[in-house]
Amino acid sequence: MTDPIRASLERQGFLVLDGGLATELEALGCDLNDPLWSARALLGDREEVRTAHRRFLEAGADCIATATYQATFEGFGACGLDARETARLLRDAVEVAVSARDDFWADLSMPAGRLRPAVAASVGPYGAFLADGSEYRGDYGLSAAELYDFHSPRWEVLAETEADLLACETTPSLEETQAYCRLAAVSHRPIWISFQCRDGAHLADGTPLETAVSLCDEEPHVVAVGVNCIDPGFVSSLITAARGSTPKPILVYPNSGEAWDAAAKRWTGPASPRDWARSAMEWRSEGADGVGGCCRVGPAEIAAIRQGALSI
Repeated sequence: MTDPIRASLERQGFLVLDGGLATELEALGCDLNDPLWSARALLGDREEVRTAHRRFLEAGADCIATATYQATFEGFGACGLDARETARLLRDAVEVAVSARDDFWADLSMPAGRLRPAVAASVGPYGAFLADGSEYRGDYGLSAAELYDFHSPRWEVLAETEADLLACETTPSLEETQAYCRLAAVSHRPIWISFQCRDGAHLADGTPLETAVSLCDEEPHVVAVGVNCIDPGFVSSLITAARGSTPKPILVYPNSGEAWDAAAKRWTGPASPRDWARSAMEWRSEGADGVGGCCRVGPAEIAAIRQGALSI
């Protein structure tokens, strides 16, 4: 198994992730007010997806995530697509990201200062398919075996693509963590698992972060752990909690600090005032191996993160 995270860290010492793909797609004019969310952009010509990837790469991202977070067989099936068409869209999403990466790398006039970016096939939680905000609660009422069965068809397709690894994002529960670890073991593909946390110590379902990270530490195909789409104010304590349970790389990519209103389908409340360059420096000094952003974090913030994180 090739571990792209470890390879990047050995060369550069730190990893800069991308930001909120859906946020950038909306900035490009995409209407994502749909249960498919960012995956809706895959139904068009996908030029906006390619442009969004390119903007994050130009901002300094060492890894970009595909537009498959909310792409599922069930979700596309509700739109009238059959399994064959859904599988094609999943593969196409990875191909768009890979080609955007390859074009960027070919155009880069001074590649000596950069790593060749990686492509992570994004896997959203069961709650993302439900589109009811339950990924921020983790209250599905499903067992690890049932979640394994839900994720397996999409996983099988993504595991056969050119993606460098799979990124299991916004994971809110211990049961979903167990399902991902089993899928990684069966597929023999490197993955990272990042968690949705309700506070500075617990997953959305109340599981202590240390418990979930310890489970990941036991599975060799989980090559990194992290947290995402959390308030930036929780990051420092979550780094400490995760580091106490694993020596594996820790990735943190919070949102802007706003809260998602699932009923109104919009972000509410003020964003946390944030000097992203300084935050990246602090989080790196506290033990984070990679920093990026999630919802409401765009290329400008990623550029600041790169400047701060790599200045140490």
